[in-house]
Amino acid sequence: MARELYFVLTPGFMLLDFAGPAEAFRIANQFGAALHLHYCAPHEATPSSLGLPLGGLAPLPDTLPDGAVILIPGAAGSADAYAQPEARTVIAWLRRVFDPARHILATVCSAALLAAEAGWLAHRQCTTHHTLLARLAESAPSARVQDNRVYVQDGPVWSSAGITAGIDMALQMVSQLAGPAIARDAARHMVVYFRRSPGDPQLSPWLAHRNHLHPAVHRAQDLIAAAPDESWPVQRLAEAVHVSARHLSRLFREQAGVSVHDYQTALRLALAMQWRHAGFSKEKAALAAGFSSARQFNRAAAAPALCDSVK
Repeated sequence: MARELYFVLTPGFMLLDFAGPAEAFRIANQFGAALHLHYCAPHEATPSSLGLPLGGLAPLPDTLPDGAVILIPGAAGSADAYAQPEARTVIAWLRRVFDPARHILATVCSAALLAAEAGWLAHRQCTTHHTLLARLAESAPSARVQDNRVYVQDGPVWSSAGITAGIDMALQMVSQLAGPAIARDAARHMVVYFRRSPGDPQLSPWLAHRNHLHPAVHRAQDLIAAAPDESWPVQRLAEAVHVSARHLSRLFREQAGVSVHDYQTALRLALAMQWRHAGFSKEKAALAAGFSSARQFNRAAAAPALCDSVK
């Protein structure tokens, strides 16, 4: 029997917040999930964050069947967007129809603020985009707002950090609703090879140390990130980016704020942890990430600076 899943849109909804999870559920259906998708809003046509309106939307249902899932994408400029009458209608609707004993509620990015105003985050763990955490805490004073989390599940209520984190949350929901094999197949089809777990950071180690503008250092980082399990001595990297080894070592520290060795080790740690989430033993995960052994992986994981870079 199909499970009914309702996407609820408000004006200015983020297209990727909506389309990413929606495609994850649609693709999961191709692999055997039974999820019946509905697209609802206070009005039949609703403008997106890009100004492109989405039409043909169903009205908000008066009641929901047992087991129904409500998923609300975030909105651009949420302070203004959520002051609009349509958003206030959604808040009132949530208060009226959502039953945590019978339904599931999931929010992407700023939509956690709507759930907070409706009262469904009280005394629950939750998260949102890192720029909105303070607002969420103000909107739900009793909530246990989690920072730097990709998504959080507290009973029937889910919340995620936004944008691509909505896809991670949707795939985990598929795993629970339809089984991990279907979630794995959907993730592979979407080229999401490693699904982030709830404890993974919003700010990925794969993006750390990249807030500089030096092209040679970026090229070297691209090479390491593409194959962190390979051996990347400084001389090999330097030849690939057409500078001397000594110059590259100096540039790396100046521009990235970390040594070449520590940068690669941080990525290997992140890769090993992803393999662990995929079910590998510690020894197998360490070897797959380029460490010589689980012991070497443990030593790297215990280094404070490296631990900080992957948290």
